[in-house]
Amino acid sequence: MLKKEALLLIPNVLKVFLENGQIKSFTFDGRTTVKDVMVTLQDRLSLRHIEHFALVLEYSSPEQSHRFLLLQDKQPLAHVVQRTHYHGMRCLFRVSFFPKDPVELLRRDPAAFEYLYIQVGTGQ
Repeated sequence: MLKKEALLLIPNVLKVFLENGQIKSFTFDGRTTVKDVMVTLQDRLSLRHIEHFALVLEYSSPEQSHRFLLLQDKQPLAHVVQRTHYHGMRCLFRVSFFPKDPVELLRRDPAAFEYLYIQVGTGQ
């Protein structure tokens, strides 16, 4: 099971774990969506193209080691947190699908390519 610290510890604040070991915190209200967090992450990480990335929930179960649940852009954060608060899940910013041409991604958005490389290069 994931550590207790992965849960929502402060009301209306979601922690998003990044591949480089950083944690970004987001305050939210009833209108905040997953897309809002994605746009803010895009800005904070200086990414121009985020179409290959998504927010995912990571959880483990006794039967399987780790599982990932892809969050949809229009999902309200309050609903996501309510569903996951007691299940020991972590919210991650991850690659959701590998680009058809990674060199093209490198040319268009070196920061996005680097984030992809960190995730793929560490085998996570």
